[in-house]
Amino acid sequence: MVTISYRNAEIKLAENVYEPDEDSFLLADAALEVCTDGMKVLEIGTGTGLVASVVQADMDIELTATEINPYAAMCARSNGVEVIRTDLFSGIKKERLFDIIIFNPPYLPTSDEEKVPGWLNYAFDGGKDGREAIVRFLDEVSDFLAEKGTILLLISSLTGIEEVKGLLYEKGFTSGIIARIRCPFEELVVIEGEVRPEQLM
Repeated sequence: MVTISYRNAEIKLAENVYEPDEDSFLLADAALEVCTDGMKVLEIGTGTGLVASVVQADMDIELTATEINPYAAMCARSNGVEVIRTDLFSGIKKERLFDIIIFNPPYLPTSDEEKVPGWLNYAFDGGKDGREAIVRFLDEVSDFLAEKGTILLLISSLTGIEEVKGLLYEKGFTSGIIARIRCPFEELVVIEGEVRPEQLM
């Protein structure tokens, strides 16, 4: 089994699981900037558990993760991450509230012809506009977010940055880009979303 090191974490990789790339490392770095000791953190779609492992290695937090791919769920558990195998929030009790919710969604626009066979498709397939999983996430996230909680969302310029910020606004969030990196065919950004003040009244 291959193991990679990042920050203070050691992460084992596995077959049939998305291998961490620029997006994973960018999100891990952003999460370290936003999370603080004592927070309750939820990561949706943890994959290998890299982001969760990096944050856990540096901070005293209570972290839970979800993952739909059974191979990825096993991989993340082997990396010391508490994982619930479920689709998005389906396996989380609604009375559980989190200070930070992190999501690296499948964000690539994907036609029917571009779908990948097997579980790996869940890591890439964002639907025709790249925003299918993001819309589903935003429909539910407020039910699990503590008052004045924060979401961290990793997306690509291929997903439509302004379009995603518009979706966040529709769901009652302010949004701003807190990290970005240019890649050969796209720009990756981490969007921080916070509940708009008027939504708290």
